[in-house]
Amino acid sequence: MDKADTTASSSQPRLPVWIRFPKDLLITLSLWSYFTVGFILFFAPFYLLAFFFATHRAASFQYLNSLFYRGFFLLCRCLIPSHRWDIQPEVRDIRSSVIVCNHVSYLDSILLVSLFPRHSTIAKDRLFRIPVFGWMLSLSGYIPSSGTGRYADLLLNGFADVAGNLESGGNIIVFPEGTRSRDGRVGALHKGAFKIAKYCQAPIKVLKVANTDKLFVPGKFLFNTCAGSIIGLKVIAEIAPDYKSDTFSVRKLMAQVKSLLETHAMPMAG
Repeated sequence: MDKADTTASSSQPRLPVWIRFPKDLLITLSLWSYFTVGFILFFAPFYLLAFFFATHRAASFQYLNSLFYRGFFLLCRCLIPSHRWDIQPEVRDIRSSVIVCNHVSYLDSILLVSLFPRHSTIAKDRLFRIPVFGWMLSLSGYIPSSGTGRYADLLLNGFADVAGNLESGGNIIVFPEGTRSRDGRVGALHKGAFKIAKYCQAPIKVLKVANTDKLFVPGKFLFNTCAGSIIGLKVIAEIAPDYKSDTFSVRKLMAQVKSLLETHAMPMAG
């Protein structure tokens, strides 16, 4: 069993609720303040500069997104030391690849973005409807998940930019399940990531994330600051499909990746 699969909470005494709740609330408000006030004070001016003056606007926005979320996780490490982090060095070295990963928490996507200054990703259509945030997603070259209606142009432009992004060393990050798992099981995979990989003739890196849901529990507003865990991220497979082979199929590739994710799925707590 990976050390990231074993939480430290089992060896720690459970604090009474009158201690846990105020601490969880205070740290949660601090982290959300970073997303709002911190963004406006420290990052918004650089986004405006990138919008008006950057030669490659999408790449500049991607770099700023990565830097912003890197600051968020640095703050997490400082404010919540009971959760330790085990990010495999090989993850940070990934370049020019389609990254597919299991999905257990809202933190997963921003964790991966924080690790790669040059990246793209597929985001749900509803996120593009959020004022300001949706505008930034578009300017970052992110791709809507369905690309229907008014998002069709964004989807086409995103696909056109992906190949150049990969050629320049960037990655595309995809959670092929499309939604978070609530029990550690791997859900059905969507075809999007694999079609992109075939279109770009790109290698696929399969990643496993563990225990981000222990820090930010699905369905909860507050961060879980009093328990402990080891939050892990590692490469579990590298696939270089022969896309030109007569025997290649997207369906087979999806089945191979799903099997890998299930083999390395995080054990359910007993």
